[in-house]
Amino acid sequence: MFKIFIAAAIATGALAVNFVGASAPASSISPDEALKKLMDGNKRYMNGELTLAQRSTSESRKSLATSQSPSTIILSCSDSRVPPELLFDQGLGEIFVVRVAGNIPDPVILGSIEYAAEHLGSSLIVVLGHERCGAVKATVDSKGRGHGNIGAIVKTISPALKVALQSCAACEDDKKCADTKKAAFVECVIDANVKMVAANLTRKSKVLRHLTEQKKIRIVSGKYDLDNGKVTLY
Repeated sequence: MFKIFIAAAIATGALAVNFVGASAPASSISPDEALKKLMDGNKRYMNGELTLAQRSTSESRKSLATSQSPSTIILSCSDSRVPPELLFDQGLGEIFVVRVAGNIPDPVILGSIEYAAEHLGSSLIVVLGHERCGAVKATVDSKGRGHGNIGAIVKTISPALKVALQSCAACEDDKKCADTKKAAFVECVIDANVKMVAANLTRKSKVLRHLTEQKKIRIVSGKYDLDNGKVTLY
């Protein structure tokens, strides 16, 4: 009976999902406009001038009850101090947020990003790391080795260790900087991890690569400063 249901659903298009070659709905704003909107919001957040409550009223909730068209997708860390809605002062329906420790994508995360880009018309993807990331510190402390579910996070971040050793200014004259200058090295690994994740999105996703080639989406990366609240783009 279940097989009959699935066959009927496919025949009627109820389960049809388009990937490469699909036409994403047109975004209401361009990637550059979406990015400016975020950065203007970050300035308001830094200045203590949040306005998201004004765009998260019962009226806005009702208007979004049956549809959404967020301009931006944000892949950020799950850290409790890094809520993108606050950091960028964005209200209901304005951003599509995917959060996971270390801001790293797996197939489920990628599928979520693809959905927003392809079906909701988001025109901008932001990969957002942050200062003193615990997932990255765990990766540095364990030298990229781990076990169990947390170990899976560590192993995914571990390629950034090698990149950081080659590019980190703190390691220029100190091959043991991962131990002797750990705090500085952790920040270098955070930077390397964010940049690698952003670069790999189109390598790991045919959907995102297709939309990027069509110039329907733009991918950027950045880092949030826990001390002053500023988001700096790479």
